[in-house]
Amino acid sequence: MAKRKRPNPRFTSALPSTAPAADGGRFETFTFGEPEMIDRASLMEYSDLVNNGRWYEPPINPRGLANMMGVAPHHASAIYVKRNLLVASYQETSFLSTHEFAAFATDYMAFANAYLEEVPALSGRLLKLKRSPAMQTRVGVDPGAFYFVPESGIEHAFDVGKVVHLHDTDVKQEIYGVPEYISALHSAQLNRSATLFRRKYYDNGSHAGFILYLTDAAANTQDIDGLREALRNSKGPGNFRNLFFYAPGGKKDGMQMIPVSEVAAKDDFAAIKNVSRDDILAAHRVPPQLLGVVPTNAGGFGDVEKATKVFYANEIVPIQKRMLALNAQLGVEAFKFQQPVANVA
Repeated sequence: MAKRKRPNPRFTSALPSTAPAADGGRFETFTFGEPEMIDRASLMEYSDLVNNGRWYEPPINPRGLANMMGVAPHHASAIYVKRNLLVASYQETSFLSTHEFAAFATDYMAFANAYLEEVPALSGRLLKLKRSPAMQTRVGVDPGAFYFVPESGIEHAFDVGKVVHLHDTDVKQEIYGVPEYISALHSAQLNRSATLFRRKYYDNGSHAGFILYLTDAAANTQDIDGLREALRNSKGPGNFRNLFFYAPGGKKDGMQMIPVSEVAAKDDFAAIKNVSRDDILAAHRVPPQLLGVVPTNAGGFGDVEKATKVFYANEIVPIQKRMLALNAQLGVEAFKFQQPVANVA
């Protein structure tokens, strides 16, 4: 009869355990720290929009997109630089103030959806346009219906046909827009995770942790228990205490102490930050010199003025044209931008 293989005790449990070693002695394994959860959810896994009978729910939670604004500096900066270029080129009209336009443009850059409410005069004509926050605004099921849905409170139904909706294109549905930078959010989260890991490392200090590697067969369970207790007592106020471990008959290098600093030094922090930053900038298509990125090569990033002109022509002008198309829907010239493009750059 075939001999059954016994499971390797090193991998049968992550909890503290003891097991006999190959030479008849005993060794002990235990872990440091807690396991980290991995988010396997995809932001884009949806087929149809949820219809609650009155409005459609957005395909991506707007609260999540708003929270992602602070996940990485280059992500937020890329959104704001587009907003600033739009504001710089905008010519204020009597219908739409610069303040309302800046908020409208920020919503469009962050959520790929932006809303303006028409405020009529006593005569019934359009008096002005007021921005409705995209995070709480929903497209109604009925044509021309829109709702303001706060996270706490009672929803408000706008007058039918009194809200203008500017949204980007999504290949899965035509109700809401989906930001172009969605593909870079995982890189933005990786950038944040690397920063938080290194921040914890510096807050703790390179002296805060180490790996105690013990292979000395002369050590028994009582010695290990005593050593663990001594390590626990060395933490907290009054640490940096000296420890003494006596192992008669022990071998050279039977006990080793590996500082965490040696492990952290190999975590490729700079490489992770740079690669994730490049992914974010590629998704936003923003030249790095516009975001204050310091070049690491001798040649730099090139002429910032030329890069700004090209970026303005390729990215800002198309957004301006989408906004100018709303004038036909409004029946007035609410959006107006200065020309030529070179004056802004």
